Amino acid sequence: MNATYLALRDRLASGLDVLPDKPEETPDSTLRALWFAATGSPRSATAAALGELPSLAHNHAHALEHFVTRRLAGEPLAHITGRQHFMGLEMLSSPQALIPRAETEQLAGASIDLLRSSTSPRPARVVDVCTGSGNLAFAIAHHVAYAEVFGSDLSAEAIDFAQRNGRHLGLASRVQFRTGDLLAPFETANFIDHTDLIVCAPPYIRSTKVEQMATEIAGHEPRLAFDGGPFGVTILMRLIEDAPRFLRHGGWLTLEVGLGQGPALTKRLQRDGNWQEVRALADANGDTRVLLACRS
Repeated sequence: MNATYLALRDRLASGLDVLPDKPEETPDSTLRALWFAATGSPRSATAAALGELPSLAHNHAHALEHFVTRRLAGEPLAHITGRQHFMGLEMLSSPQALIPRAETEQLAGASIDLLRSSTSPRPARVVDVCTGSGNLAFAIAHHVAYAEVFGSDLSAEAIDFAQRNGRHLGLASRVQFRTGDLLAPFETANFIDHTDLIVCAPPYIRSTKVEQMATEIAGHEPRLAFDGGPFGVTILMRLIEDAPRFLRHGGWLTLEVGLGQGPALTKRLQRDGNWQEVRALADANGDTRVLLACRS
């Protein structure tokens, strides 16, 4: 390792405050990602961990110093590099939409497994609500070739960005996006009673706690992507109420939930006659973070 790398890594090691929801970001992976970005070949922290670092010209060194300073000031790494890894995809990242988190890969993986286990001969119709950057929609389209995938978001900026991501990933023809409130864009005969999977990683932070979140999040990512209402479950409860109209019998609603919300929402689903099976999936810490509910 050269002196420039070692000096910058020491700066990051002593000053970097890595959030728990971005475990892939270490001083080394962060520096490597910034290094690739400075030389004009942006990569996520995950992708930057692989391969040999490119040569650093004089103008690149100046850019790298600037990027390190921005990162230490609390700007998200994914916003500096413009890249974030999710389910094997190198996605674009920008302040227009939530940065995809590694924790949401549990929801993506469970949803993909449900689709793959289906014995239906017809293509699966999937709706990703609160799509943001489109990470869940694109992951499903990428891993389930026969899925017909749609995404919706209340934010027109997020939808514009998701469409950019589709072009970047080469998946633009596989996912159709619509602007609107939750399932409202799908109030048609093609979707009511004809949807196989509704997936959502919604806002689930209490409104009063949003301002208390780390500056890296509250100061750089859209509040609309976090604020889940007074109790953090406004969107979750609306989807539990609305999804049965859209799902086929045997179709699935899959949700990411916030810490501590799983047990009560599991009971809410189990008491509801619209659901014949409810599964609660725990993360590595034993906390319920994903709920799967099968339409009666």
